[in-house]
Amino acid sequence: MIDAPSSSDSKTSRPGISATSVLLLLVLIFAGCHRQSSDSIVVGSKNFTEQIVLAEFFAQQIEAHTSLKVERKLNLGGTLLCHQALLSGKIDVYPEYTGTALTAILHLSPERAPERDASAVFQRVQQEYRSRFNVNVMQPLGFNNTFAMVIRGDDAKRLHLRTISDIKPISASWTAGFGYEFMDRPDGYLGLAAAYDLHFSKAPKILDLGLLYRALMDHQVDIVAGNSTDGQIDALGLVILTDDLHYFPPYQAVPLIRQAVTTGHPEVGAALGQLAGQISEEEMRRMNYAVDGELKQPADVVRAFRQSKGL
Repeated sequence: MIDAPSSSDSKTSRPGISATSVLLLLVLIFAGCHRQSSDSIVVGSKNFTEQIVLAEFFAQQIEAHTSLKVERKLNLGGTLLCHQALLSGKIDVYPEYTGTALTAILHLSPERAPERDASAVFQRVQQEYRSRFNVNVMQPLGFNNTFAMVIRGDDAKRLHLRTISDIKPISASWTAGFGYEFMDRPDGYLGLAAAYDLHFSKAPKILDLGLLYRALMDHQVDIVAGNSTDGQIDALGLVILTDDLHYFPPYQAVPLIRQAVTTGHPEVGAALGQLAGQISEEEMRRMNYAVDGELKQPADVVRAFRQSKGL
């Protein structure tokens, strides 16, 4: 999108351009910001592998069961960017997680939220999104992708570490590595450190999500905040520490879709509704590894999975 001229630009505008011409230009500019066709659906995603895989899953499902064209806007960025894109109509649907919606968007911290079980959190998020944002939260896809505090397998064995509480006595000698979003969100680092009374040797290193496990394996850090469905965890022999204080809320994966879309194109909602309960945590981990570890294309991985499920 081209920005409209600023006030400083107008002071130095060239002579000979009429007010009518300027008005026409602005109309054309802002018209270009809107969707070109109501017969297309825009699927978006955040900027990590699982999101891209799930968004491709949505796109292929819509293409297979409707006559609509699908535009993919993948790898957009973090949660807030995708949320704003959805509300502004720049995208129509993207995958989200109930715990993220609860804390990062609705600003209901795990400590304040009255619901702790997955079903109650889902219902709360569904109601709030419908009333606040005119967005439908569809049924969960079948897996819970919680934050995972991950350490090296040899450290877990040598130091007998099984839970997050187990690292409290040694945290002062450890270096942590987290993504920028985990550092800022209310269910992230500060709350976790307070809940478990963790004091690392220095401020956590801020790492790109794609570099977390490499930094861990290279001993640049001793613990990272990954996702429980990350394919590299099993492949690299890493260990997820049990969240024994139940700090993290449920993070069920769900499609978010604008109500205007489901009203205008109910076939889209019907197509995505077929995905409810179709992906287990193990299956999601395998798909993620197929992309990250085996370097397969997300579209090919999703196509094979959909065929195996008869979707």
